[in-house]
Amino acid sequence: STDLGFQRQIEAPWRAPHAEEWDHMTMQQLFEKICWTSTVRNFGKLFVNVNVTSEPHEVSALWFLWYVKQCGGTMRIFSTSNGGQERKFVGGSGQISECMAKELGDGVKLQSPVYRIDQTGDMVVVETLDKQTYMAKYVIVATPPGLNLKMHFNPELPPLRNQLIHRVPMGSVIKCMVYYKENFWRKKGYCGSMVIEEEGAPIGLTLDDTKPDGSVPAIMGFILARKCRKLSGLSKKERLKMICEIYSRVLGSDEALHPVHYEEKNWCEEEYSGGCYTAYFPPGILTQYGRVLREPVGRLYFAGTETATEWSGYMEGAVQAGERAAREVRAPAMGKIHQSQIWQTEPQSVEVPALPFVTTFWERNLPSVGGFLKFMGVSTFLSAAAAAGLLAYKKGLLPRC
Repeated sequence: STDLGFQRQIEAPWRAPHAEEWDHMTMQQLFEKICWTSTVRNFGKLFVNVNVTSEPHEVSALWFLWYVKQCGGTMRIFSTSNGGQERKFVGGSGQISECMAKELGDGVKLQSPVYRIDQTGDMVVVETLDKQTYMAKYVIVATPPGLNLKMHFNPELPPLRNQLIHRVPMGSVIKCMVYYKENFWRKKGYCGSMVIEEEGAPIGLTLDDTKPDGSVPAIMGFILARKCRKLSGLSKKERLKMICEIYSRVLGSDEALHPVHYEEKNWCEEEYSGGCYTAYFPPGILTQYGRVLREPVGRLYFAGTETATEWSGYMEGAVQAGERAAREVRAPAMGKIHQSQIWQTEPQSVEVPALPFVTTFWERNLPSVGGFLKFMGVSTFLSAAAAAGLLAYKKGLLPRC
């Protein structure tokens, strides 16, 4: 369960019960503590890799459990149907930005990285790398926190904000699109979704990316976390060969070895994101610095998906954060709306509702192995027996078979 006291603390997980304890623990340590089998531990590692493009030993247990909770739980975040991966935009999601830019006209400036923000005068002055200067009453900064390091602030950022932006790295992922002449996996009765735990496999998760009308057959896959860092040194051609070979093995088809086209995007090489999908919190950071993540600095307000409280890390979270930051400016700063309206929530989608997941009685009530043993009152006995057995083994009283 990802509840763990977050129900009332979704906006401030550092206030959750046991927050300090969980924040000082990595997900790796949590897995070692509660997972009894290698099968569960291996899936747990992949679950972290897929969802936050980082390793279990890198992320705070408090932060990761909060992250899953604010995405609706384990089923919602990991599912395709009725989950986070269910829908796509016909024509691509980039159209959202393109249509907005078209409506806004010359107000949108591309290829203009901000390198200085000065709010010592009556107006906030924003200067770009190409020496263009813009002035405004308020500024919303919607970059990943780490990219604030590329900007010079006058006056300097407050101590906790200044340290926070040094401590939240971006995840590591290469998104890989392999195109084929035919949708051969569907002919074999497969949906195209693969979850691959094998350490030597480059890809951890795939989805069928064929167009809705059945044209342009393709499989989208992610090279995640440690594998992304390891395989970044290979050539594009070498990565494609490895990907096709694992697809061929998993799908049981030589057709996977013969793609007609390949595209990939290594987000780690992007100067103005630094990685993908989102920034992650290492152990000990959320409880010490989390409260300043959304805290305005003078006339600067902070958005970006990292600051969202619902679907943080996703486009949905970026939209929520942008709207919340805009309302922050309109409320206490401009007096346009009441402060109570800052955190107003959007109505549920009518066209794409989040339906409840149907679970069985045993899925809802079956205890963990540790919980079952504790209930049966045999944990102390097992511990004593294990210790006695180990001693006997070391003394040579038990055969070394």
